[in-house]
Amino acid sequence: MRFQDITGLGEVKQKLIDAVNANHVAHAQLFAGGEGSANLAMALAFAAYLNCQNPGPNDACGVCPSCEKNSKFVHPDVNFIFPTAATPKFKREDATSDKFLKEWREFLLQTPYGNVTDWAAHFGWENKLLMIPTHESKNIIRALSLKAFEGKYKVMIIWLPEVMHANAANGILKVLEEPPAQTIFLMVSNDPNKLLTTITSRTQKLLIRPFNDSEIIESLENEFSLEAEKAQKLAYFSEGNLREAKRLATGNESDTQEVFKDWFRQCFTYNFENLIALGDAFQKKGKEFQLALLATASKVMRESMIHLVQVPQMARIPEGEEDFIGKFSKVFTEEKIMKIAPKFDEAQYHIERNANPKILFLDLSLTIAQIARS
Repeated sequence: MRFQDITGLGEVKQKLIDAVNANHVAHAQLFAGGEGSANLAMALAFAAYLNCQNPGPNDACGVCPSCEKNSKFVHPDVNFIFPTAATPKFKREDATSDKFLKEWREFLLQTPYGNVTDWAAHFGWENKLLMIPTHESKNIIRALSLKAFEGKYKVMIIWLPEVMHANAANGILKVLEEPPAQTIFLMVSNDPNKLLTTITSRTQKLLIRPFNDSEIIESLENEFSLEAEKAQKLAYFSEGNLREAKRLATGNESDTQEVFKDWFRQCFTYNFENLIALGDAFQKKGKEFQLALLATASKVMRESMIHLVQVPQMARIPEGEEDFIGKFSKVFTEEKIMKIAPKFDEAQYHIERNANPKILFLDLSLTIAQIARS
């Protein structure tokens, strides 16, 4: 992975390159970005640039022995720590990153913008709770106690440190604050608010913004043969999440916009039997669909509020949906949207933590119905 493999985000790339050129590379950095952002890809590209033997002004060379190893994620001076789960072979405390390096390298080659669900599915334990266990702190300290084998820097990339066991997090505080010479920590987080303050206070935070629409469109056009209108629609629905945009582009698109419309019609008519049936249907479609539906609901709430307060320059409504938003806004006033919108965030939180979808969506539907008819 090199900077050129990441579409856009030129300002972030330049900031990292300038730090190397000025010899002001912070020893512990936090690459903070939402799901589907370039935070992991950027950390991988930065690691490649740090140890490139012939770095250019804008990127690693891509052809030196160091770059060749980094392209396969087998560089001896780049270490990885990531969430794992117990398996028939390993107990929870023994399921450390070094046991899954083969699967991890395959995952990075295939899905550098993937999330923890993709990773769990990749190594076959999607129904398990993934975390970074306590023993990883000892592995980190042991790996960093060795000098760099062939590169200038020893790099430790920790993916999703927010799911690190508290004992593991506390166990690396000293080495994080006072690492060996020429050692770089790159923590890649989707939710830095969940990190211990003792961790965040020891790192330099680098915010990785979501991809903008033009970057999403460019990335989709480079990888898929899409019509301009289709790419624009996917950019809207993905909201800066490249992982989601690619998922939709590869034929995994479920028309959540139409499902949302039918769902809210049923809520407004308060047809209890239909709402129960919808809860069953949503449960059968799986977590990916459920989260996508809730994300669509949040988008509609946002666009309706923008329509109501008459700030058209902030609108991101795709072609063909303006009429629906206009009609929707006549029923759901600003006051009702303010009551309903937070419910979708709460529902998403509980779905991600394996709440019963049937019960959750029925309860949410009844809440929406009561607010809509009030």
